[in-house]
Amino acid sequence: MSENLKRLTAAGVSIWLDDISRDRLRTGNLAALIRDKQVVGVTSNPTIFAGALSKGDAYTAQLHDLRVRGVSVEEAVRSITTFDIRWAADVLRPVFNATGGVDGRVSIEVDPRLARETEKTVAEARALWWLVDRPNLFIKIPATVEGLPAITRCIAEGISVNVTLIFSLERYRAVMDAWLEGLEKAKANGVNLATIESVASFFVSRVDTEIDARLDRVGTPEAAALKGRAAVANARLAFAAFEEVMASPRWQALRAAGARPQRPLWASTGVKNPDYPDTLYVDQLVTAGTVNTMPEKTLDAVADHGRISGDTVRPFYEQAWNTMAALKEAGIDYDDVVRVLEDEGVDKFEVSWKELLETVAAELGKA
Repeated sequence: MSENLKRLTAAGVSIWLDDISRDRLRTGNLAALIRDKQVVGVTSNPTIFAGALSKGDAYTAQLHDLRVRGVSVEEAVRSITTFDIRWAADVLRPVFNATGGVDGRVSIEVDPRLARETEKTVAEARALWWLVDRPNLFIKIPATVEGLPAITRCIAEGISVNVTLIFSLERYRAVMDAWLEGLEKAKANGVNLATIESVASFFVSRVDTEIDARLDRVGTPEAAALKGRAAVANARLAFAAFEEVMASPRWQALRAAGARPQRPLWASTGVKNPDYPDTLYVDQLVTAGTVNTMPEKTLDAVADHGRISGDTVRPFYEQAWNTMAALKEAGIDYDDVVRVLEDEGVDKFEVSWKELLETVAAELGKA
């Protein structure tokens, strides 16, 4: 077992795999990653499922049965994805039990086409929660303006939520507020708060991708010197915001009633720029009480040559503020950046979902 991954876990970072497929499950690969590489959770998204369905024959038998039954494409997709999630939840159940429900979690996303519709998001979340029927499930709800009240309502009903597609500090604060409101309503409804878990998925690499492109357009030496610094600074300031909420009387009252923190989760941690170290968004975001969900390529890179050396978040708040101030001085419009990233994120998942529907439709249409 990699010493780097052991050190990362010892530093208080939960390692989750940002991938799932029927192949991983039936070959025992996921179980091996849990045993050998400190993996204690799994996240999925429409892009991951679209990729899994497009390769190999792992889904052939189930697709045959769905075709024979004459089910709709929508029902088939839901059956296929929840089957994998249920299986992964069972594989991770010992981790869930050993950590008192903190880890051992598996996430499934609501249909991304509903990202701007509150009522439909809530209804879909309830349906997925019922269909998978595992206590170690997370329902992923995007942090759109319309997603915020859905987060509150699901938490209030006792549904554990992974809030996804968070890019901005302002929106992250709104997410934490929605989560707290949900817990307060759950308490009023008599729900056991200790049974509700939540994570907030703050996206990392895409911030550098967008801001670096804008810095290139600025074209000055000062702008060039800021490349590759925005994403880590943004994430570090998100953790500072989290600490502020954890120190608030509002949270302290909920904690006294049995509530658990909504842990920050670093998402999109695979490095997209080959000029940067491939472990950048792991090495630079190490702090206790967080989750880092990684593609397997990043997981392997960290195991091989990650540089895990103490807390790389809390001591660097001032540096992060200085970076954000320098970006503003260089002409980077932060509000526009995060708006573009959210719109693109929703659009990308919607495209992947449509690809998934088309792939399944083609399989169901075979003679």
